[in-house]
Formats: sequence, structure tokens, C-alpha cells
Amino acid sequence: MNRTLRLTHAGETLFRAADDAIARIDAATEVLAGAERRLAVTTTPAFASTWLAPRLPRFAQVHPGTDVRVVATNDRVDLAREHPDLAIHFVPPWDTPPDAGRLVDYLQFPVCSPALLRSGGPPLRTPADLARHARVEFETVLYGRPWYDWERWFDVMRRPPVAPATTMRFSHYDQVIQAAIEGSGVAIGKWPHLATHLRSGRLRPPFGRDCVVVAGAFHLVFARRPHVGDAVHAFAAWLREEVRRDAAAAPALLGLRASGDRTPVRTARPRAARPR
Repeated sequence: MNRTLRLTHAGETLFRAADDAIARIDAATEVLAGAERRLAVTTTPAFASTWLAPRLPRFAQVHPGTDVRVVATNDRVDLAREHPDLAIHFVPPWDTPPDAGRLVDYLQFPVCSPALLRSGGPPLRTPADLARHARVEFETVLYGRPWYDWERWFDVMRRPPVAPATTMRFSHYDQVIQAAIEGSGVAIGKWPHLATHLRSGRLRPPFGRDCVVVAGAFHLVFARRPHVGDAVHAFAAWLREEVRRDAAAAPALLGLRASGDRTPVRTARPRAARPR
């Protein structure tokens, strides 16, 4: 006689719960075993693609064997729920978060290719000249709210918007920058995002210091955990060193007054709520 053992409904429920618990324990054990050589960081797609990703090979050279996971999102990630080790969060000047350390000021300024300035076309000496040039626009959603680079810059400059000759719009900042490099028009540059592009001469800020504004800052936020791995501490130290190297070059690249003066003339203020 062939008899088959079968779990009761209650037994099946208990089995599934136990199996899921064992799987979670296995996953947690694997994470803890590799915690000293793994890290996950979250930041905005623009910062990740133009500043962070191109520099990661330098981090790998000084910290070989460390696995890095980059989560690029325009949402404010809950570190306790999503489990990255640290975040590089954009924060406006009036909203400094608790338990965060300022990494670098976030600056905005118009940029274009040197070829556009040498093209013999309409001049590009003051913001009023933008009316005769094509505009390369970055439009996205940041932390659940619409974000337009040019609108933001005009607002902080406290100038009425200048209507461009034509407009090209992109939803990814690396596409905006590539279009500007190719001479498609004038875009809003971001610091520190474009430090390498400005240093290499691929992009230039045509208006100088008076058109550089503070739109906020990027802050380092660490996940609250009993133990922070050595890899996370090393990564944070490396980030600060990269920022320090950029800061040394900022005055010459952005037309600021002196090597010790990186403060632009205008800083973003809270904006009254309005339909957008």
C-alpha cells in the first residue's frame, strides 16, 4: 500500500513562514560576511552619471576588492527601509537635514562648448544674449516635484526669464551635457558635476562669476546601523578628498575671485508654493 504524507493547511502555512525566515537569515548572513568589502550608495542620476561613475575607477585603484553598488534615483531614499549604506542627498539651502554632513555646494551656471563661442554667430556675453541662442533644457522630477534647470537658475538670479531662439529638452542630465558639448546650445552647468568637463575645456561658462549661483548642497547621510563597515568609511573619505581636489580648481574654472573664495553672489531662497 502506497501512503503519502501531506501537510495540513496549518502546516503548509508554517512551512512557508519558516522557509521565508530561513531565506532571510541566509541573506543577512551573506551580507554580514561581506560587509567589510561591500557598500551601496544612493544619489541623484545627474550626480551619479556625470561626477560619481567616471571617478569610481580611482576608488577601485586605492581600494581593490571592494564591491560598490550605486542606486541612482530622484526620490529621497529611506535608508532604514531600502538598506543602502549611505546617501549623497541634494538639499536646498534652507533645509539642512539632521544627521547629515555637507559634502559640497551645488552651483548652477550657464555653459556651452568653446566651438559655439568661436562660431562667429550671435554674441554670448550677457544673459540677455541668451535670446539669440538655442537652449538645452533639463527637465525632471526631483523628490516628487518638477525641476527645470533654467527656471531654477533664473529664479535664483532674480531675473525675468529670457525666451530662447529654440529649445531642446532632455530628461537625463548626461544627455543635456552631451548636446552642449556638441554645440547644440547653452545648458545649465552644475558644480561639482562638470568639474572634469570644465577642466578639460570641453565646456565653458560664458558669463563668469556673476552668473554662478548656489542652488543647494549635497550632503552625506549614513544609514543608522550598529556597525558601519570599513568600506563605507573609506568611501566617504575618498568622496571628501575628490571634492577637495575639485574645490582647489573651482576659482579658475568658474571665474571666482580668489582661491579661498568659492561663494557665488546669489543663493536660492524658499519659493512660494504655486502650480507647476
